[in-house]
Amino acid sequence: MLGDTFRSLGRRNYRVWVWGALFSNIGTWMQFTTQDWLVLTELTHHDAMAIGIVMALQLAPPLLLMLWTGLIADRVEKHRFLLFTQGALGVLAVALGLLVVTGSVRLWQVDLFAFLSGCVAAFDSPVRQTFVGELVGETDLPNAVAINSMSYNAGRMIGPAVAGFCIAEIGSGWSFVLNGLSFFGVMGSLLFIRREDLFRHARARETERNALTSGLRYVWAREDLRT
Repeated sequence: MLGDTFRSLGRRNYRVWVWGALFSNIGTWMQFTTQDWLVLTELTHHDAMAIGIVMALQLAPPLLLMLWTGLIADRVEKHRFLLFTQGALGVLAVALGLLVVTGSVRLWQVDLFAFLSGCVAAFDSPVRQTFVGELVGETDLPNAVAINSMSYNAGRMIGPAVAGFCIAEIGSGWSFVLNGLSFFGVMGSLLFIRREDLFRHARARETERNALTSGLRYVWAREDLRT
C-alpha cells in the first residue's frame, strides 16, 4: 500500500526532480515572506498599500498571461526551457538580495523585481507543471501530481519559518540570496535528469487562435472543469 502511495518516486528522473522542486518551493515561500517583511517594516512604516502593490505586481502577470504562456508550454522543449526560467528566477532573487545586503534597495526596485519575477513565473509555471508528465508518463501521472502538491504545501509550511529565522539571525537580504540559490538546486536536478528516459509528447502545431479556441472550448464542454 505504501509503495503505491509513492510509486512515481520509483522513476529515477522524477525522484531527482522532486527533491530539487522541494528546495525551490521552500525558497519561493521564503522570498514571499521576506519580501512582505522588507516592504512593511524596512522600506515603509507599515504601509499596507505598498504591500498590496508589490503583491499585485508579482501575481498579476501569471493571471493575465497564462492563456498565452500555456500555448508556449505546448510548443517548447520543456527541459531546456526550464533551465532558462529557473536560472532567470534565481538571478533575480540573488540580485534583489544583494541590493538589500548592501543597503541600497529602494521600494521601486522591489516592485520592479516582483514584476519581473511574476513575468518569468508566468512562463515557468505551465511548463513546470506539464513537465511532470514527461518525467513519469501517463500511468504514474496522478500519483506524481499528488506528490507535487505535497511538495508545494511543504514549501508553504517550511519556507516562512526559514525566512523568519533568516530575517532574525542574518538579515532579510540573505533570505533572498538563499532563495536564489535554491533555484540553482532545481537546475542541478534538471542537469542530472536522463533525457533519453523522458516521455516526450508531440508539440502542438495549431495556430495561436485555433489553439486558444480549442482550449477554451474543451474546458467549457466539460462540466467539472467549467464548474
